[in-house]
Amino acid sequence: MNQANQLPLHFFVISDSIGETALKVAKAVAYQFPDVHILLHKYAFVSTNSRLQKVLQEAKKNQALIFLTLSQIDQAQEAERFCSQNNLHFFNLSQPFTRVISQITGKKPSQTIGAQHELNDEYFDRINAMEFAMRYDDGKDPKMFIEADIILLGVSRTSKTPLSMYLATMGYRVANLPLIPENELPEVIYQIDSNKMIGLTNDLNVIQKFRQSRMLEFGLSQNTTYASEERILAELEYADQVYRTLKCPVINVADRSIEETAHIIIELLNFSNIDENL
Repeated sequence: MNQANQLPLHFFVISDSIGETALKVAKAVAYQFPDVHILLHKYAFVSTNSRLQKVLQEAKKNQALIFLTLSQIDQAQEAERFCSQNNLHFFNLSQPFTRVISQITGKKPSQTIGAQHELNDEYFDRINAMEFAMRYDDGKDPKMFIEADIILLGVSRTSKTPLSMYLATMGYRVANLPLIPENELPEVIYQIDSNKMIGLTNDLNVIQKFRQSRMLEFGLSQNTTYASEERILAELEYADQVYRTLKCPVINVADRSIEETAHIIIELLNFSNIDENL
């Protein structure tokens, strides 16, 4: 076996801000190689040349692949020189784009560190949206659902809460309501535009697996009514009936990531995702 395949591969994420963008790219790359032992190292807020040099020297020791998001042109150039001189592979994830835009527009980049995380109205809208999602999670205070941008409906184990929180980080006020055959729908649901509502469903075997795992976590038998095939089928049939009555779109979340489902929801409701339409 090749010795290189036996050693861990080091990814160094270096940023003068929180490093979120570079980290996502590095993780996306790592996921493509499940059989390769990859170690991720994140260095955020690298804003001085001395700190940058220390991180680069550490990367050199590990012969790391380097993912850069540095706003300051001189720092980015210094990192590129170091990597070239020491035969390190590097990926500059922001400078090539700013250079092209500068050439096209004749404008210079601001070089503002963490500009995308500025404490502006958009930032506070996202914070408020996250607070809204937590406050009206799992059917709490449904009379306030009318204030929501999105309302998620679904039986237990259809990812209502994680979807609500993910959409909230994108700035959408989301409430969610569990559908239980024994519980009547709150009257406010019939007063809300059905275009704001999304019905979530899942495959029976997936729901059953999740519910059985949940019972075991609670120290209970997995053979409970809650996790039985008959109960889950009854709940799914009830949910389908509700969706037909409300005439809302339905998404099956089986085999879909939270991110994928969230973007389907945005497209269905014709929302404009500010992150993708700057």
